[in-house]
Amino acid sequence: MSSLPPPAAPRHSSRVQKNPIVFSDEARGVWLHHGDSLVVLDAIADEYPEGRFDCIFADPPYFLSNGGITCQGGKMVKVDKGDWDKSRGAELNHAFNLEWLRRCQRVLKPNGTIWVSGTHHVIFSVGYAMQQLGFKVLNDITWEKPNPPPNLSCRYFTHSTETILWAAKNEKSKHCFNYALMRETNGGKQMKSVWNMTAPSGDEKTHGKHPTQKSLRLVERCILASTNEGDLVLDPFLGGGTTAVAALRTKRKCVGVEADAAHIELCIRRVKSEVEKSEQELFQ
Repeated sequence: MSSLPPPAAPRHSSRVQKNPIVFSDEARGVWLHHGDSLVVLDAIADEYPEGRFDCIFADPPYFLSNGGITCQGGKMVKVDKGDWDKSRGAELNHAFNLEWLRRCQRVLKPNGTIWVSGTHHVIFSVGYAMQQLGFKVLNDITWEKPNPPPNLSCRYFTHSTETILWAAKNEKSKHCFNYALMRETNGGKQMKSVWNMTAPSGDEKTHGKHPTQKSLRLVERCILASTNEGDLVLDPFLGGGTTAVAALRTKRKCVGVEADAAHIELCIRRVKSEVEKSEQELFQ
């Protein structure tokens, strides 16, 4: 199968120059943008009005960096991730969720689906925005973490879960669901919507740490459940590059967009390492 061309359109060169492809591997189908995901998605939607992606995995800002504390390595630390994660108030936060989800819906193929992860800080807004835009919500997955940090204030239950919403582009979509594979993965039983998985392991942070890094196993399962080999996956908030690595491991193609310069460098390191690892395995 021939590799897919980079998604940016020549006639939108001014947009692309501001949000350039900083890494590409045509043979394996990986293209990483450094820039504003909203601008990149607009350029892709203009070039591919019928839709471009089979699947989207999005881990947007949770808007929880507002001076709180948590436990990390047995020490009390602030949970501030950066300015990009600071809440601007419920109305502005929701307006942002509407805008990026609207663009994601435009670039999905007619039968494409989207996965969006989040905690209670953002996921209710995401779910409401999906309803407003006409997505068809398929499942709400509960990611249960067996080793969450303790609650230091002792005024709440320990936060041990995140929610991942899975939705089709619209009510008419005939979405892909690899039911047999998921059942096989689950020991021959129907897979439930509660997934017990640890947070990213130390091996997944060899090339650097991202403050909201997702488990590789989690993203791989989402991709395997909803796409086929050779399909094209988008991550509009690439973060530490987990979606790109998961796509490589599952033989899917990936377009990723990340605004932070340090984080896009981390993505590139992880992708290059994964490519080198796969090449070494060919000769073993």
